[in-house]
Parts: sequence; C-alpha cells; structure tokens
Amino acid sequence: MATGAVEVLVLGAGIAGCALAYHLADRGVGPVALYDPRTPGAGATGRAAGIVTEQHWNRWDVEVTRESQSQYAELSARWDSSAYTVNGFVRWAHAAEALRALDAARSRLRSWGVRVDELDADGLAGHVPWGRFDDEPRGLWCPSDAVVTPSTIGEIYAEGARRAGAEFLLGTPMAAFGRRDDAWELETGGRVVRASSAVVAAGAWSKAILRSIGHPLPLAPYRTQAAVLRPSGGPEVFPSVHDIDVDVYARPEAKGRLLAGDGTRLVEVDPESFQTGADEQFVGHLADTFAHRFPGWADAELVRAWAGVCTSTPDRRPLVGPVPGAERLYAVVGFNGFGVMRAGGVAARLADLIASGGNREEERLRPVWPARFRPDHPAFSPRPGFTLDDGDDPRF
Repeated sequence: MATGAVEVLVLGAGIAGCALAYHLADRGVGPVALYDPRTPGAGATGRAAGIVTEQHWNRWDVEVTRESQSQYAELSARWDSSAYTVNGFVRWAHAAEALRALDAARSRLRSWGVRVDELDADGLAGHVPWGRFDDEPRGLWCPSDAVVTPSTIGEIYAEGARRAGAEFLLGTPMAAFGRRDDAWELETGGRVVRASSAVVAAGAWSKAILRSIGHPLPLAPYRTQAAVLRPSGGPEVFPSVHDIDVDVYARPEAKGRLLAGDGTRLVEVDPESFQTGADEQFVGHLADTFAHRFPGWADAELVRAWAGVCTSTPDRRPLVGPVPGAERLYAVVGFNGFGVMRAGGVAARLADLIASGGNREEERLRPVWPARFRPDHPAFSPRPGFTLDDGDDPRF
C-alpha cells in the first residue's frame, strides 16, 4: 500500500474545507492534502441557500461574515462574476414579540457598524413590489448584503488550492483514520496518507469521525429543506427576503428563478440515512406563504425541492480551532446553517493559526474555540440559527 506524507490533512471538501486548503497553500503551508469520499460541495455546500448577510446576533459573526464576503467578491470578480451578487436583504415581522426583537436587533447591528435601515409597510413594498404588506409589518434592510453560488465559490477555492500545490483525494471511502505514532493517518483507496496535522471539516459527518477517534465534540446534525421555483415574471435580481413570522426566506437564482426555504426540522438525524426529498408539508407551507405574502409569486412553478443536513452546536456558534486533548488536530464545523457566510473568514483565521504553530489568531478564534465544551457534554436538541435574539456569551 502506497504511503505519502503531508503537513496538513483536511477531511471534507465543502466550502470550509476547500477555503482552508486554499488559505493554507497561500500561506506556504504544505504539502496539503484534502480528502472527501465524494466530490467538492457534494454535502451541505451544494444545498446551501447562499445568502450572505450581516444581520447576525453577535459582533464576531458580523466581522467574520465581512471577511468572507470580501473574499467571495474578490474571487468571483477574478474567476466567475456570476457567483457573487450584491442584492440586499430584507427581513420583516408583524407579531408583537418579533417586532420587539427586531427593534433590539436594529440597535445592536448599528452599534457594530452594520448599515441597517428600518422599513415600514410602504418601504417594504418599495423593495419587494411583488409582496403584500397590508397587515403593516415592519422590517430591516441591509443594502450591502449579497448572494453567492456556494458550489462555485467552493470550486474556485479548490482550484486555487490545486494551483498552489494542494492534493485532492476524492471519491474513495475512508477505510481508517486515526493517530499512529507521531502523525495522523488516513487510509483510503489503497493509499495511506500521514500528516503532521489534521483538520476535521466534514460537516454533518464530523460528529462520527471525531467520536470514532475518541475526541467527540457536541454536534447535532439536523435536516433542512429548500426549493427552487420559477415565477412567471419579475426581475432576475431582487433582494433576498425573510418573513420572520412564518420563517420563510427567498433569494434570486439564475435564469429568473428563486430559491426558497426554510423547512428546518430541529431534530437530530443521521447524515447517512436522512430523507433527501422535501416533505409535502414544507412545499405546502411555501405555497400558502406565497399566496398570502407574495401574491406576485403565487403562480410560481416548482422546479425541484430537496433536503440537506446542517450541523448544530449547543450555543449556535461553530467549533473552530484545536480539538481538546488531541495533538495537532483541529476542527472547523458546526455552522448551524451559516457555513457559507462564515467559511472564508474562519478558514483564513484557522490557516493563520496553523501556519504560526498556534501562536497567532488564537484570540480571533477564541469565541468559537472547541474547548469551551467538555468532551462529555450531554446530548442536546438543535436550535434555530437565524434568530433575532442576542448572544448571551460575553465573549462576543
């Protein structure tokens, strides 16, 4: 069996893993190998909504999203301009409790330097002319928010990593992974790859990988749903929208289509056996929402609907950094449905940490340090990611 040695082995070729390989190679760390039993973006990345917004609940998330957005804008301008579009983002609510949370969120966001404008019903109709707002909801508008094509951005990162010398090992099952002597060792496709450092960036599969090597982290994969629809008319580029009361979002897609969700089910699932098709209940909820709130889209044709798996953590924040008790093992996982928004920024920070031997970037990752949880953390239920409440952790 052929054996090779690398400096860093990355497990997982989603947008976070590809971005990390890109940033490591860019910083002269190498050799770098990236492994995935499938193809780049075949997991959650290929099913992601691709909304990039600064409407978050803590300052750290806002900063990281800005870093990601800057990278996506630069990479798409260089390689594929269709992969990134600034279109703005509108959220609104009508229920009293949601409106109070919306007001609090507006104040927090402005204190962090986020441009966010308050909209009344007339203002909402101005940004969303195909909508109905006769119940007088109020909303927030971020003009600098964007949408990306996650699979394309992931491919751009992957190609940049390849050009810088990273090796991609794709399409073969993982036979074994673990620590042997003084290195991390992966066996796949008749090869053994030994690495000084390893990074688990395998999305919903990270929980099983970490548990199998005796270094579990508190993760809960959960199922979420989305659909692509084709309206009969309207602009091809429009703001991303989110009706908080019914928890439905929509964003523009190519060829005049739109992508809509959120059919999230906050119950842990097995990423190897979850239902990949959308539920009738979810599709019906979209139809009802469009009929009531988006009459201009009420006749939209359903092109396809699907389900994917995201990964939750107990506090809704990712796990990025050294895995407790494991020598030179890192994690970048647990994005609670916001992996695309955070991937570029956290990958750059983690690459700097690894490149410096752990001497740099620790403070910039400290809020999402995996060691904030004990290895024996009890089981927990997934929590919604896109909420208006503020973070209750003073580190943010």
